[in-house]
Amino acid sequence: MNKNGRIEILAPVGGQEQLIAAVRSGADAVYFGLQDFNARRNAENFAGDGLADTVAYCHLHGVKVYITLNTLIKDEELAAMKRAADTAAEAGVDALIVQDLAVAAYVRDTWKDLPLFASTQMVCVDEEGVSLLMEHGYSRVVLGRELSLKEIRSIIKNTGVKAEVFVHGAHCMSVSGACYMSSLIGARSGNRGLCAQPCRLDWRIGSKDHALSLKDLSYVEHLKELEDAGVSSVKIEGRMKRAEYVAASVTACRDALEGRKPDMETLRAVFSRSGFTDGYLMGKRGPQMFGYRTKEDVTAASGVLGELAKIYEKEPQSVPVDMVLSVHEGRPSELSVFGAGYFASAEGAAPERARTLPLDEEYARKSLSKTGGSMYFLDGLTLDAEPGLMLPASALNALRREALAGLDAAIVSASTPVYERSGADEPKRRAEDAAPAGTDEAAIRPASAGGSSYPEDFADAGAKLSHLFSGGKKYICRFEDGGQLFAPAEDEIIMLPLRALEKDPGIIERCAGRLICELPAVIWPEEAPRAEERLRSLIQKGLTDAWADNIGGLRLARRLGLRVHGGSGLNILNSEALAQAEGFGLSSVCASFELSMAGIGRLRHEKPMGYISYGRLPLMKFRACPMRGEKGCGDCSGLNFITDRTETDFPLICRERSYSELLNSVPLYIADKERADADYELLYFTIESPSECRLIRSMLRSGESPDFRRTGGLYYRKLL
Repeated sequence: MNKNGRIEILAPVGGQEQLIAAVRSGADAVYFGLQDFNARRNAENFAGDGLADTVAYCHLHGVKVYITLNTLIKDEELAAMKRAADTAAEAGVDALIVQDLAVAAYVRDTWKDLPLFASTQMVCVDEEGVSLLMEHGYSRVVLGRELSLKEIRSIIKNTGVKAEVFVHGAHCMSVSGACYMSSLIGARSGNRGLCAQPCRLDWRIGSKDHALSLKDLSYVEHLKELEDAGVSSVKIEGRMKRAEYVAASVTACRDALEGRKPDMETLRAVFSRSGFTDGYLMGKRGPQMFGYRTKEDVTAASGVLGELAKIYEKEPQSVPVDMVLSVHEGRPSELSVFGAGYFASAEGAAPERARTLPLDEEYARKSLSKTGGSMYFLDGLTLDAEPGLMLPASALNALRREALAGLDAAIVSASTPVYERSGADEPKRRAEDAAPAGTDEAAIRPASAGGSSYPEDFADAGAKLSHLFSGGKKYICRFEDGGQLFAPAEDEIIMLPLRALEKDPGIIERCAGRLICELPAVIWPEEAPRAEERLRSLIQKGLTDAWADNIGGLRLARRLGLRVHGGSGLNILNSEALAQAEGFGLSSVCASFELSMAGIGRLRHEKPMGYISYGRLPLMKFRACPMRGEKGCGDCSGLNFITDRTETDFPLICRERSYSELLNSVPLYIADKERADADYELLYFTIESPSECRLIRSMLRSGESPDFRRTGGLYYRKLL
């Protein structure tokens, strides 16, 4: 909530002009990145050396500052990340928005009072995930865009979370944090702030064009409903957008919350993709949500930019101040100012005897009211002056400038938090600072790795290594359904989705001691009770192990007493994040396929760790399925294909009509390449026939070169 008790309006800032537009338009808070480690690295962003001045400007105007350190970090970037976090803390920002577990761990250990906000990139879409984040020190969670109003209300009610919700701006087609299309197609990772937006190109399903492009969302006309649901902050997307867009969207949000009708036509004109959609919020997920940027959308902006620029071209003088001017012979003149609940004063030149007209209130007011360019305006003036004295206008102007500068300083000082650095971190920091140039950051063991800052039920429950990985290197063979299943070798572990085990629960007994149940990669709030019920039923039949690709599934499985294995969807890119994930109680972890093979080899781990060596890697996960028609799923078979501009087909597979998953056009296959040592390799079968599964398994184990098209993924490429 803002200082007036209403929901917070949070504005995007990509550079200085957007910052001024946000502040002058009435935003309660802004979010922006430094030069690195933020999800919009191509924005202008802000340099660390000027951050304190930027924070002071915002705090002077009553605007909070949230810094985005919300990208995934490589081991070799950990030291630079820590310096960026230090810079933000020392500047007095109000919170950090983070995705990587290593960033959160460092801030918790080093700047204990600095608030942490969980980025939507952490796939925060259910009560289990939100609860886990709250248990581990996050003071706010940015909920996924895919949630309905009913689901948002339920999460807030049942967890008590301070929730931040996107209410205007671009819609990612994929669930945030679960998109790898830009990475796998162009080595530009959305998880690292360099998404190239390949989904906005003309992908096709039959005659349907731009099948992966959603309209921009706009919930501006639903802000009161979100406020009633308990949302703490409404967030505008658009750190790459121009200042006029920021002004228009902030103004529209403010109008809506203050009971005025927002100007949706201007908002649409300044930027939209075939208009707006509220499909997710209203639970109406269908073809009406899709749209792309047309020539008409582009030209519409030219008619509104000039008027929008006027909103922020001048500093609004909104803060009344009272002044007391004291002028006495033989003493320095003094001006005291009172405003916004603060006080400041300044001394100036001693007065002179008046040769013509002596100083009076009218003359003093003429100079002291010249507050243009500041947020202040002169309200009351008290003149305490001996008769027959005078001060030149230059002296009065100097007094005014100095006193108002002092008032600025008082306001900024009172509103800028000061964080105490943990003394326990000093030896580690000094060691890192003293490390010679070129030192491998991975050789510096983070103080928090494997630490006990987590609740005991998580820290202790994962202490035992899963018996699945005893006895040397293993292979995990993941199948889409029981029809693909073949008799495993002694060193092979079987993984099947929850629905496949429900269909044939006898597999649990037949594969006892070597079976993992793959949980849905996303469990929406409306599906959570049923998912728990289904999982409990399998536990009663002997299930002992589960595979979780997000934090919600991880907590659910742990709460039900299962051994949990972390999937690549947890986005583990560095050793410290891996240590934190192990601290959540995981029995094993699968490294992110956005890592290079060399990067995987450098990961330090205490629990079994592996990586995917075969499979059609997931590009995106959709809640708004592009196959869905006006009347729903119809007779969809659950397996379809989407075609790109080169006429290449990409499989689209339905996951229980809960979400759909776009797979890469060719499988990852690296059996004939140099590979890092690991405790296991994962063979991820999806649309392969049973005979293909058997053949590929045999080829992988013998190291054969394939006679089919394949990719090495990002394992042998440089990810930006």
